Amino acid sequence: MPRGPAGAQLARLRTVLTVFFALDGFVFAGWVVRIPDIKDQTGASPSALGLALLGVSAGGVATMVLTGGLIRRYGAHAVTVGTAALLSAGVVLPPLTRSALALGLVLVVFGAAFGSISVAMNSAAVDLVAALRRPVMPSFHAAFSLGGMLGAGLGALVAGHLSPTRHLLLLALLGLAVTAFAGPALLALPAPERPPAPEDADRADVPDPSGSDAAADSGPAAAERPAGRTRLLVAVLGLVALCTAYGEGAMADWSALHLKESLDAGPGLAAAGYSVFALAMTAGRLSGTALLLRLGQNRALVAGGATACVGMLLGSFSPYVWGALAGFALTGLGLANIFPIAIGRAGELAGPNGVAAASTLGYGGMLLGPPAIGFLADWFSLRAALSTVALLAGAAALIAYAMQAVQNGGRPRGT
Repeated sequence: MPRGPAGAQLARLRTVLTVFFALDGFVFAGWVVRIPDIKDQTGASPSALGLALLGVSAGGVATMVLTGGLIRRYGAHAVTVGTAALLSAGVVLPPLTRSALALGLVLVVFGAAFGSISVAMNSAAVDLVAALRRPVMPSFHAAFSLGGMLGAGLGALVAGHLSPTRHLLLLALLGLAVTAFAGPALLALPAPERPPAPEDADRADVPDPSGSDAAADSGPAAAERPAGRTRLLVAVLGLVALCTAYGEGAMADWSALHLKESLDAGPGLAAAGYSVFALAMTAGRLSGTALLLRLGQNRALVAGGATACVGMLLGSFSPYVWGALAGFALTGLGLANIFPIAIGRAGELAGPNGVAAASTLGYGGMLLGPPAIGFLADWFSLRAALSTVALLAGAAALIAYAMQAVQNGGRPRGT
């Protein structure tokens, strides 16, 4: 990390960005833990609720594509602040609805803000990681998970005391207050310039400071990489992100209902399910930098996908609440670093456009997963529907393994 005034400025930027990641997770989790109440309020069936949740998907995916252009024009910091305010204000809308159709329409607005702030924050974080020359991207996503844990914990505490309308209004006021406090600080800090790559960064025996397994994909070699290959790599990374973000979205929107309806858990315990998942993700992401330095990106992806696969099988099919909660925790540990690794690597390869493209695919999984779970729950069962999270986590591990083989010329690593 640079020293002196430049280092102090980067440290301040890291702190402020961490606040916005935490705010994003806090507001989003506050909404998801009240989904069972809002489902009852609207009288929606599982499939109707799944269609309504598709509004988040539609708003998020559509605006992710546009956010890259907004970042190039106004900068990632300004877009982050603006979308944080929109996200905080939009969370008050879902409990005001009385039908699945109305819920889906207002979730388009909420999803647009959620998708845009995700791309903007990650773009700013990619630039900062490059300037720091240390793989700290998981720490930002740890803040998101910590915010999610706190938001879910607050929701569990107030579920029996405050209506969804009052609870989410409180979240909106808190979110706007944090944005008003941290926004000017972020706007005052310039986006860091990426340092020039070392002359020998394309040597296979030189460790990549970003934690990548493929040092040959950075430095001078990167400048000569065909644009088509770059787009393909970004698309593959987006597919990995999609497979695992599907699990995050499913846990956010369906974990409480699974505990309540499949295992007869009470409202407080059901809401705590997502909190357990978010706590495990936070712990995994806090240790993410050390994990990346030890294993490298591809091995971390493979290990994470396999762990999440086993955890979600336990969480889906355990006949006991404690078993489901243990499975949720194991799933959180496994999924913890896959998404930030994939998005961060896409940003290294293609800048804001890479972040936007991979995020569109990745968050598409997070946002399309919940409605898919709803339809599968109607056709089969909620347990069977949630097991698709394990299927896709395993697919992410296989894709990452294949990427490692390709990067090593089809040979096992180290030969």
